[in-house]
Amino acid sequence: MEETQLLKGILEGCVLTLISEKETYGYEIIACLNEYGFTDIQEGTLYLVLNRLEKRGYISCRVGRSPLGPKRKYFSMTQKGERYLIEFQKAYDRITHQADMILKKGK
Repeated sequence: MEETQLLKGILEGCVLTLISEKETYGYEIIACLNEYGFTDIQEGTLYLVLNRLEKRGYISCRVGRSPLGPKRKYFSMTQKGERYLIEFQKAYDRITHQADMILKKGK
């Protein structure tokens, strides 16, 4: 099954949730996603998501020093992003509940 479209919206919510927990950077986000089983997420895919979230005003970005090498982009949540994440989580819960009622009927 082609999971790309299904994953697209969910990935935005997951990335936003990780950023809401603390200021973070791309590699750290990918590592965390990997810990939760999202092992096929490529750096390019993540940065497309981060760019969309930043353009919408849900996250902000700053360039800062890295203790291990070149400068990094650090991402943090905005107030607009906090409001959006609450709405995303409500919509996600509603949709997954409705889908579960159908997909898991009789199981």
